[in-house]
Amino acid sequence: MLKIWIPMAALAAMTAFVLVEGHADISQAVSHPRNATAPAALAQSAAGPVVAELFTSQGCSSCPPADAVAARLARDPGVLVISRPVTYWDRLGWKDSLGREENTRLQRQYGDTAFGGANIYTPQLVVDGRAQAVGSQEAKVRGLLATAATARHKAGLRVRIAADGAGRQVMLDGPKGQQAELVLVALASGRTVSIGAGENGGRKVHYTNVVLAERALGRWSGGALRVPITPDMLRVTGADRHALLVRQGPGGPVIGSAVI
Repeated sequence: MLKIWIPMAALAAMTAFVLVEGHADISQAVSHPRNATAPAALAQSAAGPVVAELFTSQGCSSCPPADAVAARLARDPGVLVISRPVTYWDRLGWKDSLGREENTRLQRQYGDTAFGGANIYTPQLVVDGRAQAVGSQEAKVRGLLATAATARHKAGLRVRIAADGAGRQVMLDGPKGQQAELVLVALASGRTVSIGAGENGGRKVHYTNVVLAERALGRWSGGALRVPITPDMLRVTGADRHALLVRQGPGGPVIGSAVI
């Protein structure tokens, strides 16, 4: 069942809406045909791969199909998948072992900033901080990714990671007069979890590019900028890859990215 988080004060008034919304989302879910031809890879722009952030939960029975979609999307070098397990379903009998309050906070910021105060839910997949869909609706998600890739090509931002002695340098260049923050995200490329209770009790679920930690690197206001990434910034227990996000404020659009 699709899970939608609603403030308790509004729960009674919105019960009917939630039931209708949840039913509609499940009926539109698109599975990936086993014998279908693999989708063409997105053409990657100078601004980096399109970012697909999946808000998921081990306590959500409708999430495993979306987690599987995320794994398929991650095969495309033009897509940067980031799995962000949330915490608000922990109260249903199973504490998400990968859940982070920071993920929950970001999802709420997206709901308030990008989606006009919409209620948050799992599995929600957010594309470049601008568009969203139920994460199991693969065809719809791929359409949103293609639209975002086209927008990236038109934006004029260039993101590059260069070696700098023992560390790295982020190199940005683009139109002046912009305001964005640089965020370094530590990821575990794959985690398989045996879920012991709750709606997914007894299942093993694989998660792709799970967030382990995040660090603000500074701000960018357009033009050319170089930001060092020192080796100690990349030392996060369990992380085997890192990503850079150029985000226009908390819950704002992601306009650039890179995999480190």
